[in-house]
Amino acid sequence: MNERDNFNRLLVLLVLVLVVCLALYSLPDKIAGIPIKRVDLLSDIRIKERDAQLDSLLLQLAMEDTLTIDSVAIRDSILRTSRLDSVALALRDSLYRIMYSIEGADSLGIHIEDYSLGRTGLRRFFEALANRETLGRPVRIAFMGDSFIEGDIVVADFRQSMQAEFGGRGVGFVPVHSPAAQFRPTIRQKSEGWTTYSLMKNKSVSYTLPGMVFEVAGEEATLSSSTVDMYPNLSQVNSFKLIYERNENTRMHLACNGAGDTLIVDLPASEKISQYVLRQAVQQASMKFSNAANFRALGVALEDEHGVIVDNFSLRGNSGLLLQHFDPEYCAAFNEIRPYDLIILQYGLNMVSEEVLQYGWYRQGMVNVVNHIRQCFPDSDILLLGVSDRGRVSEDGFETMPAVLAMLHAQRQTARQTGIPFWNLFGAMGGHNSMVRFVEKNWASKDYTHLSFRGGREIANALYNALLLEKEFYDEAETVIP
Repeated sequence: MNERDNFNRLLVLLVLVLVVCLALYSLPDKIAGIPIKRVDLLSDIRIKERDAQLDSLLLQLAMEDTLTIDSVAIRDSILRTSRLDSVALALRDSLYRIMYSIEGADSLGIHIEDYSLGRTGLRRFFEALANRETLGRPVRIAFMGDSFIEGDIVVADFRQSMQAEFGGRGVGFVPVHSPAAQFRPTIRQKSEGWTTYSLMKNKSVSYTLPGMVFEVAGEEATLSSSTVDMYPNLSQVNSFKLIYERNENTRMHLACNGAGDTLIVDLPASEKISQYVLRQAVQQASMKFSNAANFRALGVALEDEHGVIVDNFSLRGNSGLLLQHFDPEYCAAFNEIRPYDLIILQYGLNMVSEEVLQYGWYRQGMVNVVNHIRQCFPDSDILLLGVSDRGRVSEDGFETMPAVLAMLHAQRQTARQTGIPFWNLFGAMGGHNSMVRFVEKNWASKDYTHLSFRGGREIANALYNALLLEKEFYDEAETVIP
């Protein structure tokens, strides 16, 4: 065999290798729904489209927002609710800049970004905390979200920190049934004989913050709740409450703390949200409902009558936009028996998509949601949380999905347009590729989307610290500005 033949064979082999590499490069990103890693011979020198996307979105977040907002309407709303005049609002803004030397967006999630005039977006909540000893009821926080907080992830540690600082005990409101009931470690609960109506699936009934209503399927149903000692403030409380509606002549057989005696209660007939309250030391409550045809309940509350109560209203798959369907009269009845000082909104994760990088439609939808919640709960402050990091498969492993940054921008615009406080959860996690680091530390699941309880604790602590920092400003402002 001569040298020319060897050269020709080598040339053919090289051509075959090149053809195979080109074929592999031409493969789709997924086969049968399974992500695959594309072969790219020029990957080290190619300017990648995803890098350009991320750079553009990061620049968008860093630039000053030019969104047109109705500042006059926001000012008039704040003047009505805060009892402050224009001069006092301007002084508060100036004081904040002096104290912290920052204004606007916070890429690290250290501060609350309050887009109200005079930074009054949390003033009513902080007033309630300051007056909690004479308030005559607990300071209540409604923590609303999707599967990100399901099972009390994030919320449990946030609740613990708030109660350790400001008093109070108990898990607060718990729905009759939840998909997370089996793995929620902050309460033990069982229920039988109920039909579930959910805001996610059924629009024929009225809803408020829990987003679920439960109806007795026949003539009888049972429900039992037990406290746990996962946190010091959960093991025992001084009140038990059953929250219900549309009752005719239901009889409740109630046994507490494993006692042999059963308390028989004929629940008052009602067509609106009502509650039965038992004030005593409670660790366990077992209920049986008879004569209960058409009886509807929302859930129970295990809590103290003072301090801070944090209710977890998670609803798996909720984008947040469904909150526009809350019934104002229903919400008013719920707020009458459980008034809330702060409503926290954690949404957006379910709407983040690889194919979508423009979320102006979501921003406008959430603007409508915020305004609707204001109508339904006029005495509550509202805090909007930005979306968390979420990883996607890339050629180099996992990385931040660019759509996360686009969603974060839309959510910050929502806060600016409605004049409410905003917290950058993405920044608090550590920003770009933080979910990858969370997974490496076992702080998040391998879906690169949901947190573990350990990761939830990190986020809860960051949110708690940001609120305390904002309260520091509030306390100073109340002292120096008449």
